[in-house]
Amino acid sequence: MHPALKAYFQEKTNISEERLAFISSFFTEKKCRKNEYLLRQGEVCRFNYFVVAGCMRIFSTGEGGMENTRYFAFEGKFGTSFMSLISREPSIESIQCLEKTTVYCISREDFYFLVESEPAVNKIYRNILESAYITTQKRIYNLQSADSLDRLRWLLKEYPTILNRISSKIVASYLSVTPYTLSRLKAKL
Repeated sequence: MHPALKAYFQEKTNISEERLAFISSFFTEKKCRKNEYLLRQGEVCRFNYFVVAGCMRIFSTGEGGMENTRYFAFEGKFGTSFMSLISREPSIESIQCLEKTTVYCISREDFYFLVESEPAVNKIYRNILESAYITTQKRIYNLQSADSLDRLRWLLKEYPTILNRISSKIVASYLSVTPYTLSRLKAKL
């Protein structure tokens, strides 16, 4: 098991080395190129991913090619299209690696087997869902009530290095502003 994934489990659970070794046998390492897709909109999501190096984004593309980024998974975070993973229906989102990225992936079947049979994985799953819910709620309320500059400040608080790592176009798609507006906002910081 990669040290980052091991540290994640140890931080969130009280798990023995033996159980950790068993759980690690279900994960496989995947090295991805910059801009490589792990999932395309319309495909059924079959994996949950843990990022050990790099960054993934989860986003949808609307009519006319307009992108809406929902989530960034940097090092030490899980990321997937949970709606598709849970429902086994075609995803309304894509998952793209924004940098050269290394992930540890686990199949849907193996993940849910471990959720049912391993208390530590069940706890991790609950933590992932709770964190996703909280992040989504914060983002919704920020989009509804905060002005663009406050949304950018919130994003920089959550992801301090994001402007150095991710293109302005993609950051703008997360903030629901144009790249031009983002450029003006950055000048006000």
